[in-house]
Amino acid sequence: MAVHVIDEANRCLQCKKPMCQQGCPIHTPIPAIIKAMREGRLEEAGKIAFENNPMSLVCSLVCNHERQCEGHCVLGRKGQPIHVSSIENYISDTCFERIDVHCAPKNGKKVAVIGAGPAGITIAILLTKKGYSVTIFDSRDKIGGVLQYGIPEFRLPKTILERYKKKLRAMGIKIRPNTTIGGALEIKDLFRDGYQSIFIGTGVWRPKKLGIKGESLGNVHFAIDYLANPDAYELGDKVAVIGVGNSAMDVARTVIRHGSRDVTLYARGARSDASLHETQYAMLDGAKFEFGKQIIEINDDGPVFRSIYSDENGNITGYEENTEQVHADSVIISISQGPKSKLVNTTEGLKATKNGLLETNEYGETTVEGIFASGDVVLGAKTVVEAVAYSKIVADAMDRYMQKKESRTDED
Repeated sequence: MAVHVIDEANRCLQCKKPMCQQGCPIHTPIPAIIKAMREGRLEEAGKIAFENNPMSLVCSLVCNHERQCEGHCVLGRKGQPIHVSSIENYISDTCFERIDVHCAPKNGKKVAVIGAGPAGITIAILLTKKGYSVTIFDSRDKIGGVLQYGIPEFRLPKTILERYKKKLRAMGIKIRPNTTIGGALEIKDLFRDGYQSIFIGTGVWRPKKLGIKGESLGNVHFAIDYLANPDAYELGDKVAVIGVGNSAMDVARTVIRHGSRDVTLYARGARSDASLHETQYAMLDGAKFEFGKQIIEINDDGPVFRSIYSDENGNITGYEENTEQVHADSVIISISQGPKSKLVNTTEGLKATKNGLLETNEYGETTVEGIFASGDVVLGAKTVVEAVAYSKIVADAMDRYMQKKESRTDED
């Protein structure tokens, strides 16, 4: 790996107008990181990456690099782009424990972070660096949110999240696991106990339904539930996965690793919605694909489909009159997910959009003063790097809000 990474770093042209950086949602200064590495300043490279993106170690593994940094590399126009992901992973993995995160002296203000996913971890790190005392509340026993319970081990080793937990604690961040805000504790209790502002990054954990007959049967499961603990399921040999997004690829590959021999993904469209790499890996692992299939219902024998007719542009022109019964031991529905509604239901004035996502402005301010939000609970099911990029904006907005609040209090 080290030799490969050095070779890749040496291929970098150090473009004056780095398209790789423009293609990254969080604008990682890739040329600067590679330059520092090439000159033997590895820890400096790691610090640059972490300062720009506290989740760089995670993003180096789970980002859709082919559409972002690597997809914009000028070398990719006529040949192979720089393998930025491998370089970033080597630097971030090697330097993670060595990075000394400088934090300003404590300013006496407390911040509550609800949700220990990518957005919550980012907010906690950024505000702790600014001198705030941060407590993270999470409804589950381990940190990471979707990273822990929605991405398989073979794509993101869970030891990385344990390393993040140690880093958070070393920075002085308190973590309360198995604590649901909106249950025994509500947001009003947090304000009562002196938290100056509250961040919500609870993600999207409610599976979206197909809205067809059969979804409550015992042979039917939802992707987000399955990925949280695959060992709890006995799916049988033949499994049908409804959906072809990145999550569906994770489901199919996990199912195969747990012993199912015949796994097929079904989609209405004519192509996979997942990244090319994830689709190719699913196929390599043994998953099969069926496109142009409209699911009608699910019964005890498996899903029932009607074939779709499409024109050359992919527009639906009609449906096959006859239906097709597919025999499957289990069916897993993987068509995205939405947020749960506990916080909205228990917090006066907190509003959600018609899709159930939290209503915010561009700075993450919700409809209640002092409460901010970002990540999937605002954006819907998006990528980790998008959640982190938005959270950087929100962290600055929270800091400005608390500074203004202090100045108003001083004036009073």
